[in-house]
Amino acid sequence: MKPRPSPVTARTIASALVVLAVVLASVSVEGRAQAATSARPGPAMDPTSTNLANLDPAMGLARDPKVVEILRDISPARLHRIDSMLVSFGTRQTNSDTISATRGIGAARRWIHAELSRYAADCGGCLRIEYDQGMFSGARIPVPVNVVNVLAWLPGRDTTRVLVVGGHYDSCVCSVPDGGMTDAIADAPGADDDGSGTSAVIELARAFSRAYPRGMEVTVIFAAFAGEEQGTYGSQHLAERLHAENRIVVGAITNDIIGNVVADDGRTDSTTVRVFSPDPDNGPSRELGRYAWAASAMYMPEYRFKVLPVFRLDRIGRGGDHRPFVALGDAGIRFTELLENYKRQHLPTDVLEHVNFGYVANVARTNAALIASLAQAPAQPAFAARGGVQRDLASGGSSFRLGWDAVEGAASYEVLVRRTFAPTWEVVIPVRGTSMLLNYQVDDMYVGLRSVGANEHRSLATVYPAPPRPAAARPSNR
Repeated sequence: MKPRPSPVTARTIASALVVLAVVLASVSVEGRAQAATSARPGPAMDPTSTNLANLDPAMGLARDPKVVEILRDISPARLHRIDSMLVSFGTRQTNSDTISATRGIGAARRWIHAELSRYAADCGGCLRIEYDQGMFSGARIPVPVNVVNVLAWLPGRDTTRVLVVGGHYDSCVCSVPDGGMTDAIADAPGADDDGSGTSAVIELARAFSRAYPRGMEVTVIFAAFAGEEQGTYGSQHLAERLHAENRIVVGAITNDIIGNVVADDGRTDSTTVRVFSPDPDNGPSRELGRYAWAASAMYMPEYRFKVLPVFRLDRIGRGGDHRPFVALGDAGIRFTELLENYKRQHLPTDVLEHVNFGYVANVARTNAALIASLAQAPAQPAFAARGGVQRDLASGGSSFRLGWDAVEGAASYEVLVRRTFAPTWEVVIPVRGTSMLLNYQVDDMYVGLRSVGANEHRSLATVYPAPPRPAAARPSNR
């Protein structure tokens, strides 16, 4: 016999009304702006609480059925075929043979160019394939060499904004003593480092050219970088080129070492990928890292796969192709396998047998969820130059007035709030209009502002207070 439900009492109703009143009082809207808390109904956030159990990494992103289809189109078998071809060239060391049709970095880049060109033909020319090159020398490049990236551009409706997703196709036996760093002759299969990441980028170029032959809001550049093992020369060249062309780099994503699932001590993990995003905590790279975490939380549970956000630039003492973009003030993150095995990196032992292509496919799918969501969003908004965020004197300082410039193509906006020690956004407030009165004491918080398109895709958040700009960065990245 089922128990009867408890009768609704006057006290219950009164309690519910009190909670509702607190929720409604947490936000008041100024002028034409209309706002309401979404995310999770309940009382206003307690800034003194240290209980983070209710955080939602998905940050209010909306699920897009077309993105789901892209994820299903990514194939472990195709990834295996691509990586097998890269390994077949023997070595892809930056200083290696460029004349042979079957061995060395020259043969590898020509094959990548031909493969991407085939995808371009299949989509009616939607991809623009090119060699991006520059001469470099240094401690690890004793004789000047032409460092050549292979790029596939998927033009967007806004050609000034670009999203870069890359992996480095060069390899090395850098960990072999007595000259391994500059050895351009010995076999350097580089199946995991970074044949795995390059294979993911090539497969992503194919999948996106099929799904979006007319492009998205943002131009996406699928980049096979060279010269990473000698000092991220290829990515440095592209980052500087994009800035010289006055492009706005929405984000730079590198996939580097994304195929190993077995640690040297026998531990295994095929369900987690690390995403590195550098300080500061209110900077653009951290926001891109949060977005990757959110996209994973939205789309990857059906694959039983997740992101482990790591709040630092990279592994300790190591680097990757997102670094040159970060140095110029762009948002940059790195995808890397959870369990690295240094005995299978920079050595002849970095072979196909140690790469789990089901895992690589899931990392590629996580990339796809991030790319498709962000590349279909309107431009990132900016708080107005004057009066963008002001303490509200009428409230005695407990509320803050927010104002921002309208963004072309934005159907609405969202104000995000989190405590300074919270890893991701805790409150999402929809707003129509370009101003509002926020009933939080912002001194104790971070406040974010993002654009929302009619298609429900969200931009990265602009954070207040803003971080200091890097010395090398141009005046504005928006």
